[in-house]
Amino acid sequence: MIIAIDGPAGVGKSTVAKLLASRLGYLYLDTGALYRAVAWKTLRSRIRPADHARVATLLPTTSIHMQFHEGAMQVLVDGCDVTGQLRAPDVTAAASIVSAIPAVREWLLPIQRQIGQGGSVVAEGRDIGTKVFPAASFKFFLDAAADVRVARRHRELVAAGRGDSIETTSHDLSARDQRDRTRSIDPLVPAVDARFIDTSTLSPDQVVEQMIMAVSTGS
Repeated sequence: MIIAIDGPAGVGKSTVAKLLASRLGYLYLDTGALYRAVAWKTLRSRIRPADHARVATLLPTTSIHMQFHEGAMQVLVDGCDVTGQLRAPDVTAAASIVSAIPAVREWLLPIQRQIGQGGSVVAEGRDIGTKVFPAASFKFFLDAAADVRVARRHRELVAAGRGDSIETTSHDLSARDQRDRTRSIDPLVPAVDARFIDTSTLSPDQVVEQMIMAVSTGS
């Protein structure tokens, strides 16, 4: 079974997906980590993320592999474990840019689908239910009020020791939303058969409870 969770940044997708996967005993697939891996390789190769042509030339000589150990996900780029480097600020910023490159999205598509064939999976991202796994057994689209999303994202950054001002966080999130929702290939939109959940006033556990109820009842 594949459970697809989509939505913009700051709605709690990662937290909820990890909890749901743990509760169900499924693998947790963070597709955003794959885009971060491409961004890491791009920066490591001293290529500007916005240089679509040069980023595309990296792909044929790049190997990205995900492996799971005791439920934890590891990402390897060209055989090197880069998991701990994927949340760095420069990689995060670059990932938002390279994820809009059509060649990157097409190149990562079969990698994501191959992981999904490995067993029951909870996959989260921005086009899981519409592009990657359109036949997923269950689809959820999470969203939240803009101020809630900004506050959540800012808390995450502060906890990670990257405490930019909340104004900067708001600007960055708005720019990311704009790129995600307006890109020409696979923009961020809810799948027509996705269940919508507003997480503005819900805890991660409450969101997971709604999901488990939907899965258990088949609705």
